[in-house]
Amino acid sequence: MKTIALTGGSGSIGSAVRKYMISQVGELRIVDVADPGTLEENETWHAADITDVDSMTSAFAGVDGIVHMAGLRSETDLESIVRVNVMGTYNVFEAARRSGVSRVVYGSSNHVDGFYPRTTLVDPQMPMRPDTRYGLSKCWGELTAGMFYDKHGIETLSIRIGNAAPRPRDRRALSMWVSPRDLAALILIGLNHPQIRCNVVYGVSKTAEPWWDNSAATALGYTPQDEIAAFAEPGAFHPEPADTPAVVKFFQGGGFCMQEHDGVVRLRTDD
Repeated sequence: MKTIALTGGSGSIGSAVRKYMISQVGELRIVDVADPGTLEENETWHAADITDVDSMTSAFAGVDGIVHMAGLRSETDLESIVRVNVMGTYNVFEAARRSGVSRVVYGSSNHVDGFYPRTTLVDPQMPMRPDTRYGLSKCWGELTAGMFYDKHGIETLSIRIGNAAPRPRDRRALSMWVSPRDLAALILIGLNHPQIRCNVVYGVSKTAEPWWDNSAATALGYTPQDEIAAFAEPGAFHPEPADTPAVVKFFQGGGFCMQEHDGVVRLRTDD
């Protein structure tokens, strides 16, 4: 891939993976409303808003592939999620179609599967069970990728990103954390692998306590380099407090599966 557009490249995940991608592409075009700050020699910034399809079409002119990481990364009101995550993601794929871009990597989320029990080994072929409105918007994104593949031939690797905090800090993260290096490796597979059609994999590093069957990623050549336990904060190994609600301990989505009392279940931006 010569020129790659990275939506959300100024955000926490986008910024973290950029340094592992930069040597593997000719130009990394950061597409974001926010200033990314200091740029490497082969990085550029194109200020564009995913809610504006014409702006995105302009941003994607001449690119060879798109990595879509932009959007709201917290649980909030439905109107905002629909405007940014639902319509924004549709705009990215529509702009890719208009610009003649045939390969996309989509940043999906573990919250697509949050209502599976922790005792269930989940694979991407199983029905989606989103735990939040945010997770529901990621289901939409994966289905949007499918429609654009079937109708327009745009190939997509959807990566259900696990916990992307700087370090794993709780028991849940020990099963789903992903390092920037491993996530970048998956992204590059999505951009370059010749067998990508409309594939879904999990973005997770090595773990002794897996919740997901990631054989689909392994088949594409993904071999995570980082062991979750080696990066974890000491508190991650502590048992969950005795007063932790049963629903939190039972489901993979943890606290995001709880009923809402104030209208919103808050989602940390790195979960």
